[in-house]
Amino acid sequence: MAKIQTDKRDFIKYSTLGILGLALGGGMIFSPYTLRAEDRLRPPGAVDEDKFLALCIKCGQCLQVCPYHSIKLSDMTKGHGIGTPYIDANVRGCYACDAVPCVLACPSGALHHTCEKPEDIHMGIAILEFPDTCLAMSNTPLSKTYADKINKFTNSVRNVTLQELEVVSKMQGLEAKQCTLCADMCPIENPMSAISMVASNGAFKPEIYDGCIGCGVCQEVCPTSTPSIVVKPRMTYNQYYNKA
Repeated sequence: MAKIQTDKRDFIKYSTLGILGLALGGGMIFSPYTLRAEDRLRPPGAVDEDKFLALCIKCGQCLQVCPYHSIKLSDMTKGHGIGTPYIDANVRGCYACDAVPCVLACPSGALHHTCEKPEDIHMGIAILEFPDTCLAMSNTPLSKTYADKINKFTNSVRNVTLQELEVVSKMQGLEAKQCTLCADMCPIENPMSAISMVASNGAFKPEIYDGCIGCGVCQEVCPTSTPSIVVKPRMTYNQYYNKA
């Protein structure tokens, strides 16, 4: 009997040590991801990142009311903001809904209710990160790969909304034409205040203005394998372009 009890104690001891070792190892593996938490595109109305992480109760209400399926909840690989909402502009940007329902749904103030309309949204700023790959600047027409991108737009979700179908309708019929998607698909009421195509060395390039709200739609629809235009989260026009 004494032998059995000793073996049982040893089993518990070494099992516990093993679990602790795995937990510490997991922390070492995932710790680099904590650096990403402050460089994530948050939904409209998000307060400063530190305050956002403190206020967000991870209820998912913002995700549930988004008609474009733009909002995701971060998982354990995304750092200390597990369960908090973010937008992956490579997959789906924010389409700047008139009533900003995600803000209305937030019960904690993590998405501040002073953000009442698209003009109040300030998520970041778009920049032409990779001009060498921009199709407009190389006068390269859109190809079949763009048609595939349209199909993936609705295939990526189970319940396609009317709002998403409207976006697809706007995206169709542009194959083989000059690429101006980033400017064409800008969702704000006055897109020319945010982005336009300007002449550059016999071609055209997207130019960003201070009306850009950092919604990420331009990054989403960019047809290059790695988007040529991207959004810098929480950065303002003055911070990026005046500095540049």
